[in-house]
Amino acid sequence: MEIRDPVHGSIHLLKEEEKIIKDNFFQRLRNIKQLGFSEYVFPGATHTRFLHSIGVFHIAEKAFERLFKNKQVTSELLRLKETFKLGCLLHDIGHAPLSHSTETVMPTLGELNIPKEFLAEGDNPSRQASHEDYTIKSIVDSSFSDAFKDVEKRFGVKKGAIADLIRGSTRDEAYFILDGKNYFPILHQLISSELDCDRMDYLLRDSYFCGVSYGNYDLDWILDNLNCCETDGKIYLGLSERAVVTFDDFLLSRYHMFLMVYFHYRPVCLEQLLYRYFKTSPNEYTIPADIEEYQMHDDHFLLKHLRNSSNQYANKIIKNEIPQKIFESFNPSQLNKLEEIQIFLKENNIDFIRCSSSGRLSKYYTSDKVPTQRYPLKVFRKLHSSTSSSLVDINEATDLFAKFSKSHAVNRLHCDLENLDSHEKIKLLDMINQ
Repeated sequence: MEIRDPVHGSIHLLKEEEKIIKDNFFQRLRNIKQLGFSEYVFPGATHTRFLHSIGVFHIAEKAFERLFKNKQVTSELLRLKETFKLGCLLHDIGHAPLSHSTETVMPTLGELNIPKEFLAEGDNPSRQASHEDYTIKSIVDSSFSDAFKDVEKRFGVKKGAIADLIRGSTRDEAYFILDGKNYFPILHQLISSELDCDRMDYLLRDSYFCGVSYGNYDLDWILDNLNCCETDGKIYLGLSERAVVTFDDFLLSRYHMFLMVYFHYRPVCLEQLLYRYFKTSPNEYTIPADIEEYQMHDDHFLLKHLRNSSNQYANKIIKNEIPQKIFESFNPSQLNKLEEIQIFLKENNIDFIRCSSSGRLSKYYTSDKVPTQRYPLKVFRKLHSSTSSSLVDINEATDLFAKFSKSHAVNRLHCDLENLDSHEKIKLLDMINQ
């Protein structure tokens, strides 16, 4: 099977993988937009989780071939490769309509009833489920299991191992042993980490479909410089020192995409209107705990509910009508002014929406350069006048983490000025323009 992708070109799938792609669980992703409400600002951003997932799958294959190019091809290697590729392909299988926007109406983890062996130790059954939980449930405990029979037969793949790679924990380390070394850490890192196949795809893809250049970086150079790093018999993801500058560019590309695309005021405000719709009409739309029923829930399903609703916020979403943006703060020094305006709006019972978006260059490294992820990225540093090399954590090879250690917040206030009386409007405008 061949897929023509506008970002990566031709992508080839094995016939055993076709059954997974064609299953209803995966086909549902055709109707879930990658960027939710962003198409209301960037009309080209109608690309889907379906195409993104296939792009991640493609990058995963290239990354694996680079990292294992010197390994003898054995049945164990092919099993690991297929397990990893499918982990990347299915990492978003559980996404809800409009991507992250509807997770607030998901049931509890206990209601979802994921098999216990795939839950984190001490996980609270009363917490709200997430799209990651639906991903695990879809893979290990649903009718989707039938789609794995061909890859199980040919490669010996276990769907539980796929789920383990996605969630980042396994009770079956022996499955990931190759030549006496544990490859679970590096394979999980390439699915979810500072430098994973997911980010490698969505930055290029989102940038392409939004018609912006912020997400561009040198994918080929990063892939060519990936390395395996061994520590205590476990293999971690490494990067050659000569590619650190490209990694910096990769980090900054993601940072700029958040500021200029993902944090754009219109989709952020539309998402807040959706939250208000859920709050004011709590019984109109909910995400079911039944994983088979969940297959029906895509963007079209949710938008049909919104179109048929008499809720004022649902109507605003359908009409792409948001309250006027009256104040915007990119600088922490402006927060006091924003709070003063917000107090005025509350005291005068004026309806408003506050949108706060925050992000940092990296969630894995704090201002004191302490890695907060289980498997930090390593850098191969060549020693002078020697054929050997040393390993350092990525935060020691670049100063970007120190420069951007603090999160960057964008705060906005939205209000329909035309609904105010003349006195309130004059007073509010005076406060804004001071």
